[in-house]
Amino acid sequence: MANLKLVEVAKAYGDIKVLDHINLDIKSGELIVFVGPSGCGKSTLLRMIAGLEKITGGDFTIDDVRMNEVPPSERGIAMVFQSYALYPHMTVRDNMAFALKLAKKPREEIDAAIEKAARILQLTPYLDRLPKALSGGQRQRVAIGRAIVRDPKVYLFDEPLSNLDAALRVATRIEVAQLKEAMPNSTMIYVTHDQVEAMTLASRIVVLAGGGISQVGTPLELYERPENEFVAQFIGSPSMNLLPGEIAQTGDRTLIKLEGGGEAWSTIPTRDSDRGLKVNLGVRPEDMVPTDGTPLYTGTVEITEALGEVTLLYFRKEGDRQVVAKLPGIHRDLRHKAVSLAADPSKIHLFSNGRSLLYR
Repeated sequence: MANLKLVEVAKAYGDIKVLDHINLDIKSGELIVFVGPSGCGKSTLLRMIAGLEKITGGDFTIDDVRMNEVPPSERGIAMVFQSYALYPHMTVRDNMAFALKLAKKPREEIDAAIEKAARILQLTPYLDRLPKALSGGQRQRVAIGRAIVRDPKVYLFDEPLSNLDAALRVATRIEVAQLKEAMPNSTMIYVTHDQVEAMTLASRIVVLAGGGISQVGTPLELYERPENEFVAQFIGSPSMNLLPGEIAQTGDRTLIKLEGGGEAWSTIPTRDSDRGLKVNLGVRPEDMVPTDGTPLYTGTVEITEALGEVTLLYFRKEGDRQVVAKLPGIHRDLRHKAVSLAADPSKIHLFSNGRSLLYR
């Protein structure tokens, strides 16, 4: 069990700041997922926690003990990397035992730790095999097993599934979720660029962008109540649609008139002083439905993607704006046709200067 705290943590390479003002509390037993675009610093932050990158500003503590200058081997942290990094000439058992042998642990303790980890990861039948005799998913489980046998305070995962094919990613993702259930008191930090991994595994998600934290919350909080346009469009696939307009009527229900026609009501409350405020109306593709009434948006369908259970409608772009709707079922017949769409007022988001009006 371990509580981690980062206070005003920063990372710079010379005069170039990569991360700044990172403030984060991670409670014991949480599975925290770092997500963000390429180059946002999520792997760098993970490596700073591990001690593999120097912290150039702020404080990092584990259970209130400052860790900034503590060597990686003394932090009580185990890390699982993208590459399996298994010793090809060693069996699964010997790969998992290697670090414990270096630490001169008793043979009985090593055997007990390996048997426990193998049972959790369903590797018992493979303990005497070489890595070349294993699938990619099994090799990644061995890499995780090497971390488990050390019984660390904190587990760090740096995009551990990125080298697997689609089917193996799904299977191994489920195994990671089962691993967390089997070790409920373990604190885990997981870096990924895969939204499905983040949404399905995380206790809380940390969205990184522009060298800082954009928002921290549970998967549903980020999906349903994004604090800013970046999080709104980063979480969810396809991305949230953003439509420019202005507030025409205020109160507990807000009327938004959109540029180029269309209007919609939102349950986000607004003030009299907000009348005429320029906003971006946000609505997720899955929350848009065909309507015969007053439309939120009307456009010509340029491309349809029938995925079986849903169909994606891509409307003709206007400038740099792409509008996408996700309808249940198959709708190939809508291609090149004009379609009018509306949305539930409770599903409408409003942003001004990039920030949600909910968080003013």
